[in-house]
Amino acid sequence: MEDRYNSHEMNSNVNELICAAPFFAGLPEATVEQSTAHVVTRSHPANRVILLENDWGGSVYFILEGWAKIRTYNLDGKEVTLNILGKGELFGEMAALDEVPRSTDVITLTPTTIGSIPAQDFVQLVHSEPLAGVRLSQLLAKRLRQVNRRLRLRESDSTSRVADTLLFLAEGQGKLKQEGTEIPNLPHRELSSLSGLARETVTRVLTKLEKKGLIKRDNDIMYIPDVGALEKIIA
Repeated sequence: MEDRYNSHEMNSNVNELICAAPFFAGLPEATVEQSTAHVVTRSHPANRVILLENDWGGSVYFILEGWAKIRTYNLDGKEVTLNILGKGELFGEMAALDEVPRSTDVITLTPTTIGSIPAQDFVQLVHSEPLAGVRLSQLLAKRLRQVNRRLRLRESDSTSRVADTLLFLAEGQGKLKQEGTEIPNLPHRELSSLSGLARETVTRVLTKLEKKGLIKRDNDIMYIPDVGALEKIIA
């Protein structure tokens, strides 16, 4: 069952989560308050479709808690995971900016809370606040860089492709902990879709990396003790 809260019912914690998103860092407080005045939050269970390809973009979304994946399909009808997003990240900005239907699906991987901002409020923020425009440009450039990197590795060996997928997650969602860089320990089917490898191959490579001490797995969390060491094995 989905829970819905309108902007009048949001508590201070939700406001803090919205404003703590990296996109808003350093923006004038009054500007942030104005652009988030009509935020609506919803809580979703795992495996819930949030957006569908070809939907029209009426809102821009921020993940407040949980994980979601960006999905499309190749010409053979096979699901392809393009990205994994976590707390503080936004999606749906492209359809809001160019006013065309959405190009991908968004699906929750875990119980997830999402805040949505009306597209017109987001566009007004980008138009009126130069730093917001810079942040958006940086976000789009980062995602393009990540896609280019993964495309270059499509011809690499399976170990390199799995290692790069883990580094991709570390770059986007890694948190520095005592045990190393913490990333979500995603189901192997998601890592398979991200890396373009068979699930069995992903399982075999992860086991090899774990035996070498390059990763550590603990239920829903994976640790990369030394990111530099993992980078060195990419062919």
